[in-house]
Amino acid sequence: MRKSNYRLVIGNKNYSSWSMRPWLVMKTFGIPFEEIKVLLDRPDTTQKISEYSLSGRVPVLLGDDLVIWDSLAICEYLAERFPTYHLWPENVAARATARSVCAEMHSGFSQLRNAMPMNIRATFPGKGRTAGSQADIGRISEIWEDCLSTYGAHRFLFGDFSIADAFFAPVVMRFKTYGVSLAPALQAYCERIEAHPAVTQWVLGALDERDDLPKYDFP
Repeated sequence: MRKSNYRLVIGNKNYSSWSMRPWLVMKTFGIPFEEIKVLLDRPDTTQKISEYSLSGRVPVLLGDDLVIWDSLAICEYLAERFPTYHLWPENVAARATARSVCAEMHSGFSQLRNAMPMNIRATFPGKGRTAGSQADIGRISEIWEDCLSTYGAHRFLFGDFSIADAFFAPVVMRFKTYGVSLAPALQAYCERIEAHPAVTQWVLGALDERDDLPKYDFP
């Protein structure tokens, strides 16, 4: 086993969608790292995160004498650090599209995030349906349909698993929790994401956690 040069600071696996993204990338592409978990919404959470980053947020990647405190920045850095691993699609057009959809995921879909927070252990079918979340679901469906039909060859969004799939994996978790109905091709994509070894490992970790955050539970 290769020695780890990196430490990845994450939050609760059940809830922290931002942490899930770089964790999946590093696991999928065999980039060794030490996992450091900081439980969220506790009195000492901010203090503990500040030991690694002044941002006060997770995830944080530590390594190569650097502190990188944003999920997309972490993935971009790793793609540069390990160019032969092809974390992004190799095709120029596919790579540009993958970066575009990740940036849209990174900066948008606030209505979905607010109405349907990630809670892997829970089941809330039919909850979180607002006009805004429905619009976000529609846009995500458009992205998936376009990427799968143009580049995916009925596998992942750009053929092989990439940063783009890691960025949308928390959405797959949300769609399962809230019972979102999808077209058959998109549901099949969700099932492939759920069956991915790194995703399965993250979900098992979430199921083993015992820390509940009531604000993410519906009454």
